[in-house]
Amino acid sequence: MSTISSKSRNRKQTTSKKAERLSSDAGALAPGDISDSTYRLLGAAIIIVGAILRLFYLTLVPLHHDEGVNGNFLVTLVREGKYVYDPQNYHGPTLYFFSSLIPWLARFFGGVQARDAYGLTTFNIRLVTALFGIATIWLALMLRKRLGSIGALSAAVLIGISPGAIYLSRYFIHETLFVFFTLGIVVAALRYYDTANSVYMILAAISAGLMVATKETWIINGPVLLIAFATTQLYFVVRKKLGDGNSFAETSPPKESSQSSLAANVTLMAFAMFMALTILFVASFNEYKNSIWIWISVVCLIGATLYFVLQPRRSDTGSNAEPQTDSALARFGGAVPLITVALVAFAVFILVNVLFYSSFFTNYPKGVSDALKTLSLWRQRTHEHEHPWYQYTYWLLWEEGIIVVLSGLGALIALWRANNQLALFLALWSFGLLAAYSLVGYKTPWISLNFVVPMALTAGYTLQFVYDKLREYHAWALAPVMAVVIIGFCGYQLYQLNFVHYDDDQLPYVYAHTKREMLTMIDRIESIAQKNGTGTDTGVAIVSPDYWPLPWYFRNYKKVGYYQQIVPTNEPVIIGSKAQEDQLKAQYSDRYDVINSDADEGAYPLRPGVDLLLLVRRDVKR
Repeated sequence: MSTISSKSRNRKQTTSKKAERLSSDAGALAPGDISDSTYRLLGAAIIIVGAILRLFYLTLVPLHHDEGVNGNFLVTLVREGKYVYDPQNYHGPTLYFFSSLIPWLARFFGGVQARDAYGLTTFNIRLVTALFGIATIWLALMLRKRLGSIGALSAAVLIGISPGAIYLSRYFIHETLFVFFTLGIVVAALRYYDTANSVYMILAAISAGLMVATKETWIINGPVLLIAFATTQLYFVVRKKLGDGNSFAETSPPKESSQSSLAANVTLMAFAMFMALTILFVASFNEYKNSIWIWISVVCLIGATLYFVLQPRRSDTGSNAEPQTDSALARFGGAVPLITVALVAFAVFILVNVLFYSSFFTNYPKGVSDALKTLSLWRQRTHEHEHPWYQYTYWLLWEEGIIVVLSGLGALIALWRANNQLALFLALWSFGLLAAYSLVGYKTPWISLNFVVPMALTAGYTLQFVYDKLREYHAWALAPVMAVVIIGFCGYQLYQLNFVHYDDDQLPYVYAHTKREMLTMIDRIESIAQKNGTGTDTGVAIVSPDYWPLPWYFRNYKKVGYYQQIVPTNEPVIIGSKAQEDQLKAQYSDRYDVINSDADEGAYPLRPGVDLLLLVRRDVKR
């Protein structure tokens, strides 16, 4: 191509982009774009569908082993106000404290009985993770200005109907919270860059603090985010030096709408109220419940939050200026305000971690020191759950094939066009994480959610590009056909995984999962308790060495023993392992009958390789 034609092309691009900015300033829609009201309506519809898929029959799937362990921690926290972070084998505290709010409120309004009957339920604990999964869809919709209307809506749809994202949102584990907080950092940081509103910087710091307080794998996700950001900046600098006009012809940052400002303020206030309530509830279990310092802490927390929410906003004039290098500080009000907000944000980041890891100062300073110790301890566990380096790619192609392919295309398009820094950052973030986790021997399917969400965002960029090209060639009618194919294929996969084969260990996300027959065993024990009028006073002796997640289902029973071996007992109900069958007969056959499951030789499958036997004393009503 000649130099003259190249210059002409660049002039046309510059003129076109200036026209787009003038059109935007005038309130007109870009060609092919949709109105704000239509976007909000479609976004709300996507969120509602995503919510239905995550909340419908939330108790259908029996709790996984890990969910049972997490539930056990939650029960102790809710009933005794105690949580001690364990750096050896368990993840961070955020899941438990967020999940404790519902049962604590139930206790406050209805007493202990309401706490156990309506607060500590399978639906409620999974409701917490489901809500964070729904909120992740909302975060994707916040990226409209950079991904485009079709791009952001498409990304939200892909997250909303992702088989794995739905499956893990219906799981009481840390991953959904962890991914939400990670994406929250990105969205809040972008909003701060666009608006210079300090509330967004604080929200980014809170998100970062919560990410660290959720799971020790922040040591992988955090550096990958920073490397992706630095690489994106370097790549665009290089493209600019090479004279590629696309690489630096970006539109000016958008103004902050009143709706987004309100959403930020409400989010910050909601988090402050959650922290204040948690402080009060935790304090109610110890000798500090009547301390004036508790109330001073709560007042200071809410007061500091109100300061950031109600402080006067700087004029938007600077934020609409062209992003020139010499005005980088001016857009934030100068160096002093920027440094001040950064220091406050760092203090918030530290405070969030200290509060959660110290269990709101009931385990201080041990909890904080253990949070630092865990990094070296987990490094020694990378040989567990070991799989080949390509395992994540294999799992993703099986269950998330459309998202993987579209995100791969988006990464290539972002590199080639170099006209959207966020698109390139998302591609580097998603595939960088995939590479980093693939290098670690330890692999579990739920970690895939860390890749699925940024890949879905990158795929949204791809679909925006495809939509623009279809319009350019007057073939936009193909867009609905593509949408039907994508939604139909993902819809079939999500239905099969989440509502049919949810305990079939042949599927990637179903990893050593509890079998549905275990719930049948629980139902029979509850029926026995009801017929004999003993209720939660029914004695249950569990002699099987493998029994999780049974402690969650027996959380309200007062006479349950977990012996893990054959012991003398006269309890009405005994649960043993199929592997102990001969010992069970020798010890108990003279007084107990085996209650068959009508399947698998009378045993109740717990999970792959573990079958349970149910024994009931002969004088007990069946």
